Amino acid sequence: MSGIVLSASVRQNLLSLQSTADLLATTQNRLATGNKVNSALDNPTNFFTAQGLNNRASDINNLLDSIGNGVQVLQAANTGLTSLQKLVDTAKSLANQVLQAPAGYTTKSTVTSSVALTGNAANLVDGTIVKSGDVLTIASTGGGVATSITFGASESLAQLNTALAANNLSASLDSANKLIITTTNDAASSTIGAVVYPGAGTGTLTFGAVAAPVADAASQTIRANLVAQYNNVIQQITTTAQDSSFNGINLLNGDDLKLTFNETGKSTLTIQGVTFNAAGLGLAPLVSGTDFLDNASAKAVMAKVSSASDALRTQASTLGSNLSIVQIRQDFSKNLINVLQTGSANLTLADTNEEAANSQALATRQSIAVSALALANQSQASVLQLLR
Repeated sequence: MSGIVLSASVRQNLLSLQSTADLLATTQNRLATGNKVNSALDNPTNFFTAQGLNNRASDINNLLDSIGNGVQVLQAANTGLTSLQKLVDTAKSLANQVLQAPAGYTTKSTVTSSVALTGNAANLVDGTIVKSGDVLTIASTGGGVATSITFGASESLAQLNTALAANNLSASLDSANKLIITTTNDAASSTIGAVVYPGAGTGTLTFGAVAAPVADAASQTIRANLVAQYNNVIQQITTTAQDSSFNGINLLNGDDLKLTFNETGKSTLTIQGVTFNAAGLGLAPLVSGTDFLDNASAKAVMAKVSSASDALRTQASTLGSNLSIVQIRQDFSKNLINVLQTGSANLTLADTNEEAANSQALATRQSIAVSALALANQSQASVLQLLR
């Protein structure tokens, strides 16, 4: 085509028409794709910056799935804690029923003085049977504190009972004015410890043999039934803790949960698990015929159950705090993804209103260029007329 010679005006109009066609094609491509930057050739800086923003948004979006699973792991553990708290409350209720049940013994352990006192409840010291300086010693009874009482010049029955209380004992005078020492309800299953009198001093008070407690069969049957119910609750505590898992992770059975919040792996949260089966909570099955026999054993169980309840509440607070953190980071990641994608779009998206206007303007310009090219060719057309 190098042999064809175009006039300057024709060539100029042809170049203008070609330029307009290129601009129109670019505008139409932007309208079709919605992007003003479709490749690095359009704008290298904007293209690679937007690509980096989109890649980061994609990486964070991939982490959202694991964060969502982490939320569910925490929710499962929290559900387990709620159920465990109810079971522990049930165990506490059973122990409390023991305290309200009839005494487990028709007769508690007693020891009675062999002789009647000549003193009275206001002052047991009579100077003969009970003398000032006499010492009454009773070994530990039912887990109580061993008693060692030195009688003064005046010792009332009330003062004696105050001293005996720490050893799960109480004292009274019978109708014959003999001193009777008996176990309290807390230690109803226990036999009074060895009694020594006067230990020191010269009084003539003596005590007979210590009588062992006599069990009440009907009451002990009730207590044995409560032991069986309690053990069933303890078993349910263990199985409930073992079942509180999600996707193979159980924060109540010793597992830990590690969550990653950013694409570099530097922002993490590790949540330590606990072992909250019955043993982990300090609770153990009871033995019928040994436990729940009296108030002291019931109170001992209640103390352990109360401690387990406190541990559950503390862990619930810890889980709640961690769950709040994870949910906040989850929302943050979602919002950050939106920011990154918006930033990328600002660099690459086309203004469709502007591009539509450009398309119309270029179409008009193209029509004008075609007309101008036709005018530029009119001189050659005139020469053709002469030749005809």
